Amino acid sequence: MKPINTYELSGGKKALRWLYILTFTVMAFTGFGQMPIFKRYYVSDIPGMGWSADFYLTHYIHYIGAIFLLALIAYVIIDYIFSGRKEFRLTSSAYVRIALLGGVVITGIFRVFKNLPDVVFSPGFTLFIDISHLCFMMLYLLTALVFLIMKSRWVRGIDD
Repeated sequence: MKPINTYELSGGKKALRWLYILTFTVMAFTGFGQMPIFKRYYVSDIPGMGWSADFYLTHYIHYIGAIFLLALIAYVIIDYIFSGRKEFRLTSSAYVRIALLGGVVITGIFRVFKNLPDVVFSPGFTLFIDISHLCFMMLYLLTALVFLIMKSRWVRGIDD
């Protein structure tokens, strides 16, 4: 029997990985659409991209993406706890990504609360949450790119 040296992706894991990448791509695009830069920089003038200037549409797409992201995170956590821990260990790069992703999720939750009609935050706290959400997301994307270049994985085999 061959020892596990690297985390090999099965068909189901590859599908999850691509769903995760697609979700983050949509979330990043619609998140920037909330600022409203697409109309200002003529992205919405590109044929087929007119919808990107509609704040409410990008807002709802962003929320749907957040639901998918939270579901993926929950699935991966449960899968790792119940089956993955026996075969794999998280790498140090995984802990960095988890911390940054946790910051994105927590600040995103506060942004959802901020948008509820009966919830009022001070202008300073609102600005803090907005900037923190953007900074965590940018740091996460930058770190993911660095770890991709370094070929640093989320998990490693127990024998590695």
